[in-house]
Amino acid sequence: MLMNKEKQKLVPELRFPEFKNDGDWTIEPFNEVYSFKITNSFSRDKLNYENGTVKNIHYGDIHTKFSTHFDITKENVPYINPDISIERIDKENYCEEGDLVIADASEDIDDIGKSIEIINLNKEKLLAGLHTFLARPINSKITISFGGHLFKSEGIIIQIKKEAQGAKVLGISKGRLANLDIYYPENEKEQQKIANCLSSLDNLITAETEKLDCLKDHKKGLLQQLFPAIGETKPQFRFSEFENDEDWEEKCVNDFFEVGSSKRVLQKDWIKEGVPFYRTRELVSLSKNEPFGSEIYISEELFLELSKKYGIPKAGDFLVSGVGTLGILYQVKENDKFYFKDGNVIWFKLMSGIVSDYFKHCFHTKFFQKQIFGQSSASTVGTYTISNARKTKFWKPIRKEEQQKIANCLSSADDLIEAQKNKIETLYAHKKGLMQQMFPKTTNI
Repeated sequence: MLMNKEKQKLVPELRFPEFKNDGDWTIEPFNEVYSFKITNSFSRDKLNYENGTVKNIHYGDIHTKFSTHFDITKENVPYINPDISIERIDKENYCEEGDLVIADASEDIDDIGKSIEIINLNKEKLLAGLHTFLARPINSKITISFGGHLFKSEGIIIQIKKEAQGAKVLGISKGRLANLDIYYPENEKEQQKIANCLSSLDNLITAETEKLDCLKDHKKGLLQQLFPAIGETKPQFRFSEFENDEDWEEKCVNDFFEVGSSKRVLQKDWIKEGVPFYRTRELVSLSKNEPFGSEIYISEELFLELSKKYGIPKAGDFLVSGVGTLGILYQVKENDKFYFKDGNVIWFKLMSGIVSDYFKHCFHTKFFQKQIFGQSSASTVGTYTISNARKTKFWKPIRKEEQQKIANCLSSADDLIEAQKNKIETLYAHKKGLMQQMFPKTTNI
């Protein structure tokens, strides 16, 4: 893979001014930059979170929770059980600051070879465990903090994906990792400045993510306070202008909604473009405000025929997932144009007596959600039937004005949450752009 490397210019698009005259970055094979150390194969049942003298990194935690830069004081790491003998493990095989711990298996191509860099051990003992490789920089060629970002760069990720093997579960071996070409500036100060820049952005993303979690907790608290607790007939908190109003009333969904589904559309009528056709999976994306593109469509002619004969959801109506992922709600908006799958998706057609925005929030209360999952079928695939939907109970204040004020309050919280999500997405996009510019484009690798 190192053929013609002398012809390849390894210079990043974006470089700090003081390093612009430092020349090309160095490119070397993996095994000239990192050396492998021995890891153990202790399974989860040999680990615990209560006591021990040595902690252990399990590959599953690399995939699910550990940060790119691993600081042992900030991570919840299990101990090796005290009754497990570790006396034969050589000192050099314990993790050191600057080491990479690489997961060797994944079911997802995007996570194959996912790694963390040890940046702070706090003088604690740590081992790399099951399905991991422990790679240590040779002769300090890679400075602490730079390696973690380097292994998230596009050029390294592309190489790892090319070297991965397997069908359902992908794997990568030490031999295939040794095929990687590692690129870096020889000047340690440049490595450190790149690392500091990207780490500062990571810290900002972490802080904004924590703020998002606080907003979500705030919304959760509002839901608990603005709706009656189980066994109560009025909420813990009530807006001052409604404090002297009557207690809330318990009602059923069919008191305010005509509950049904759609007319069956045969699979032969599904086409690749036209009017979107929603199933549970589409509702999941819509409810999360994710970038959305329907996979299935029906023709304009069929849509017009069905809408004339059977009607279509209007603004203020709701679609509810009835099969698979339960408890998903989509509030139909103005100018929405779609059709939906019969049975899998339940249609709550709004009649009168309730504010649609109020019901949207009411649906997500523990009282309502508990009924959905309590009434669902005990079969392998969860189901929430039209019959069960009709008799699902919820609490509502009598006056629409109070319903609207509750809806406004909770919608404001939702708006803050959505704005915070967008802010975090923008930061991630900014970081991605920086990564692409601060690491060389290695087109010949």
